[in-house]
Amino acid sequence: MEIKKIQNILETYSEIELKLSSVNTDNFDHYAKLSKEYSDLKPLAEKSQEFLKLHEELKDAQELVKEHDIEIKKEAEEEVEILRRKILQLENELKILLIPKDESDERNAIVEIRAGTGGEEAALFASDLLRMYSKFSELKNWKVEIMDISQTDHNGVKEVILNISGRDVFGNLKYESGTHRVQRVPQTESGGRVHTSAATVAVLPEASDIDVTVLDKDLRIDIFRSSGPGGQSVNTTDSAVRITHLPTGVVAQCQDEKSQHKNKAKALKVLRSRIFEIETKKKEDERALDRKTQVGTGDRSERIRTYNFPQGRVTDHRISLTLYKLDQILNGELLGEIIVGLEADSNMKKLSE
Repeated sequence: MEIKKIQNILETYSEIELKLSSVNTDNFDHYAKLSKEYSDLKPLAEKSQEFLKLHEELKDAQELVKEHDIEIKKEAEEEVEILRRKILQLENELKILLIPKDESDERNAIVEIRAGTGGEEAALFASDLLRMYSKFSELKNWKVEIMDISQTDHNGVKEVILNISGRDVFGNLKYESGTHRVQRVPQTESGGRVHTSAATVAVLPEASDIDVTVLDKDLRIDIFRSSGPGGQSVNTTDSAVRITHLPTGVVAQCQDEKSQHKNKAKALKVLRSRIFEIETKKKEDERALDRKTQVGTGDRSERIRTYNFPQGRVTDHRISLTLYKLDQILNGELLGEIIVGLEADSNMKKLSE
């Protein structure tokens, strides 16, 4: 890695630091922007400083290698080898830090979980996934809000839409999009045979009205009565809202709140995020071939993970990672371990491109 490039990073960091010390804090937007730039650049600047320091130490050690004293020469040669290994490792860390971040990583996320093949067992598994993401969010100090939910008579979930808000939510959860498969003996199965069921997960970056302009004239809004398992009425007012975006055909609905106004606001948030996802994918069409080779492309038909209950095993097929810690993963405790592996794999692919 070029020393000049490293020096440029440190110069930029110092400039931002100087601006921060003299900026008028009354101009909150400008101050917040500078603070974020400074915060984002800090890990890279610290590694860059360490890189330059090691290079200086390497130069000194290489000078000592020229000494005539055999003892000093030998020690210096060993030091040179150690420093070269450290510099090489640091270079790899710097390259990863220099990978451009996905602009959506810092956004909140809309998470949609739907029961797939497997009937009631699939709905119970969808309920397990809902709990897993809720527990994981709790550990990350994220806020989880149920936007819409459709349940079965046996505590299963046909479909649930979550709005998860907090720090770097989409950046963490984007790798969860795809088909999740479960292998276990159903509660209703007396013969003890292992069945395979599935649920799909879609993770969308939350979009604001600035990202997506939705005109009233482009919307068809249907109001209907909320219903729960078995068609039993949840409330006695027509408060459920279904919104159709006519230009794209995208539909979103919400019936979780008793207020029609609140349901409409929630449905609009989901609608915007779905439209935003479509628009984002259009922009990335030229990279479509690359996307298919990358982890976390968001392809919902892709089987990404298997949860095997008899063996207590979870396998992520994209990175061939198997952990015999099913309970801790479904409790959200070790889901982060899988996400770290997926992120590392994604970074390595980006570096090799």
